[in-house]
Amino acid sequence: MVLLFAEYSDGHFKKAVLEAATYASDLAKSLGTTCAAVSVGAVSDEALKTLSHYGVSKVYKIVDAKLDSFTNTAYAAATAAVAIQTNAKAIIFAQTYNGRAVAPRVAIKIDASAYSGVIQLPDTTNGFASLRSAFSGKGIEAIQAGKEKVVITIKTNSYHITANPVDCTLENFAFSPASTSFEAVAKEIVKASEGISLTEAELVVSAGRGMKGPENWGMIEELASLIGAATACSKPTADMGWRPHHEHVGQTGIQIAPNLYIAIGISGAIQHLAGVSSSKTIVVINKDAEAPFFKIADYGIVGDLFEVVPKIIAAIKKIKGKS
Repeated sequence: MVLLFAEYSDGHFKKAVLEAATYASDLAKSLGTTCAAVSVGAVSDEALKTLSHYGVSKVYKIVDAKLDSFTNTAYAAATAAVAIQTNAKAIIFAQTYNGRAVAPRVAIKIDASAYSGVIQLPDTTNGFASLRSAFSGKGIEAIQAGKEKVVITIKTNSYHITANPVDCTLENFAFSPASTSFEAVAKEIVKASEGISLTEAELVVSAGRGMKGPENWGMIEELASLIGAATACSKPTADMGWRPHHEHVGQTGIQIAPNLYIAIGISGAIQHLAGVSSSKTIVVINKDAEAPFFKIADYGIVGDLFEVVPKIIAAIKKIKGKS
């Protein structure tokens, strides 16, 4: 069996989880087995059954009031318990913050090889051989399991979501978390109150010191709003207080992989590129033709952002009939 960690948050299954579900279903097919999922915490049956659209034929439900809030040690123990009882050969996680916290703990509990940031289905003819993103997205590493079981996190936006409708049953799984699983718990989770989540965004508009000051960010927010994108920034702009730190993308910030990343007034230091290089398409706007960002850009505009961006906004408005 292939087992999916069905992470449920903010009232829905995030895109990354559906990518992982598709991956788990495809892996199960290649192994000639079934794909099941484990759900920890309070999730409605109706929501759980939507996983059937992506090839999940059974969901093991672990419901306990103490598990209503995410705790990595308790969730890992619960997931490992299901994996052991079902003799799952592969446990699949989305590479979310929660997924990355739970996956290695599960690997230890079930004595499995752990793969992180996997970008393709493994070759199962001789163990589990696959490829993973490495060195902050600057390289690809070939990996092969040394153990019978594997725990895999799927790199966000690296695997296409495809429909594979199947019949799905729900089964309550008896599990009582040990008190030791709650020795370290999150007391408060602070989230951005507005805008699109960067980790979920398919389109991102980002800017840096070329904006000259926080008072000029209105055009960035307007452009993002017009195309339905999230806003982001470089580390220096966050450090200077121009933008909130939760918008900082880069090696020491959030690492993202949207379908489109528009970098405005950002030179492209290696630390920033490490956080965005997995983007499908990168567009760079910078007046410095020698800016490092142009070396990895799919499209580039050499020009003053204060002239270029307003023209782009005007063109989009015209297309949308808002001019």
